[in-house]
Amino acid sequence: MALGFLIHLAGDRAVAWSGGSEPGTEINPAAVAAMTERGIDISDEFPKPWTDEVVRAADVVVTMGCGDACPVFPGTRYENWDLADPAGLDVDDVRPIRDEIERRVRRLLDELNVPTR
Repeated sequence: MALGFLIHLAGDRAVAWSGGSEPGTEINPAAVAAMTERGIDISDEFPKPWTDEVVRAADVVVTMGCGDACPVFPGTRYENWDLADPAGLDVDDVRPIRDEIERRVRRLLDELNVPTR
């Protein structure tokens, strides 16, 4: 969802990847539905593992509780967004998580001086 918001808000003014230290096997259907309600299609995304190359290339790495499993490199900014896991939730329960992710993406883009739509 964060990648969907970032692409929607920043367009080509920022580059982002979505991944995880232990990615699932599919995108959460309730997350897809919740994002579709906002006019953002994330249905073509798929879970991807983080690689050292991706993390090294990043200016900011946003984690959601991966702890020791996340690769850490000097000079990279890390943020942990402590959010509820939408896995197994229905769309009604995912909406508040989606909305909080949007607020955090907007704040991050503002901190990075990336203009938004």
